[in-house]
Amino acid sequence: MAKSDVKLLGAWTSPFVMRARIALNIKSVDYEYQEENWLVSKSELLLKSNPIHKKVPVLIHADNPICESLIIVQYIDEVWSSGPSILPSDPYDRATSRFWSAYIDDKWFPPMIAFLFAQEEDAKKAAIAQMEEGLVPLEEAFGKCSKGKAFFGGDRIGFLDIAFGCFLGWLRVIEKAGGIELLNETKTPSLLKWAERFSSDTAVKELIPDTDKLAEFGKALPSLERRFKPK
Repeated sequence: MAKSDVKLLGAWTSPFVMRARIALNIKSVDYEYQEENWLVSKSELLLKSNPIHKKVPVLIHADNPICESLIIVQYIDEVWSSGPSILPSDPYDRATSRFWSAYIDDKWFPPMIAFLFAQEEDAKKAAIAQMEEGLVPLEEAFGKCSKGKAFFGGDRIGFLDIAFGCFLGWLRVIEKAGGIELLNETKTPSLLKWAERFSSDTAVKELIPDTDKLAEFGKALPSLERRFKPK
């Protein structure tokens, strides 16, 4: 597949874009990447490719746009089937991965974005408490999904690893800003070790943003709240 046949519209700050990039790396797909400054101005290609949501990521494959991060990951897994599988082969395991991925986006991610937008300390503390609470079932889910292996997906990174691991950059920003350890030996020992393995994987390590650089970007988010709508 020629590089020009695969293009990804993204933003370096977006964990959702990171999902698509990890999946492409796992499958060893050669692609063209176009950085979008989408909070300030959206390119004509982005507006044309994703007219409904007008946001990144957008994967363009053979001139066909595919939108929404987890849909993109599943598309990549199906199209480049000769590479390592991302979704589990077992139907129940596949359904379980999708369930917990939806939990992450619908239940765990909102408090994270609430913290980043919060200006009052009470609001930040409440968001952190919700994030900590939300990690408890994920710690339990890791034990069941990993079946004693290194990742949610088993011996290698899978669908749920990508769905959750993409947020590690922003999680580190929040830990630094709040002077806390959301992943720790006391409450989430398995997730703590998993995060280290995930971050050092060859498909991931070059994609995780620098914490200080990401934190600097995060400082501007409250002023952009009217233009930025969380996923």
